[in-house]
Amino acid sequence: MFLDYIPELLKASVTTIEITMATVLVTFTAALIAGSARLSRWRFVRVIASLYVEVFRGASALIILFWIYYALPFFGISLDAYTAAIIGLGLNSGAYGAEIVRGALLAVPKGQYEAATSLNYTPLGRLRYIIFPQAIVMMMPPFGNLFIEVLKATSLVSLITLTELTARGKQLVTVSLKAIEIFLLVLLIYYVLASVIALVMRIIEARLVRNLGR
Repeated sequence: MFLDYIPELLKASVTTIEITMATVLVTFTAALIAGSARLSRWRFVRVIASLYVEVFRGASALIILFWIYYALPFFGISLDAYTAAIIGLGLNSGAYGAEIVRGALLAVPKGQYEAATSLNYTPLGRLRYIIFPQAIVMMMPPFGNLFIEVLKATSLVSLITLTELTARGKQLVTVSLKAIEIFLLVLLIYYVLASVIALVMRIIEARLVRNLGR
């Protein structure tokens, strides 16, 4: 019975979850740095951040994975498939996330910047205590969507030798010839994982809103 393959799919889901969680951290970190840097008063910093965003946003995630895993060893940099997957997907998604951060920071009313300046906040203190707490609330909904895209993008890592949920599903179809049933199970697992991400992001957003209100 095709339900007998559920344990195998759930086992493969662990790899998908691990890669997703690690990639989300890289994505969020890269997005915060690049998005903030694009608003820097130093032109050099803005140019570097813009170059990163344009290159990684314009390139295919699959090609980025191939470059990191297969091409970098020719330059003396060898990474295991797990690390290459996290860095590749994280930098690619972070380029999109940078625009989320930049847009949220620009959406904070200018009066808030002026008020923070009048209270003698340093630029870093102004960003940390006044601007960022307001901006991050606006970031949460689009970041939730981006993190779900990260989850779905993990299906690409099978092409650099990792066996995650989609790859394991394909292997089981080859053995059992039950394509409809197995891929339905795969679809349901992805749906559950995406729903969990959406729920977690809504909880985080609600807490941020409460903290901001205080």
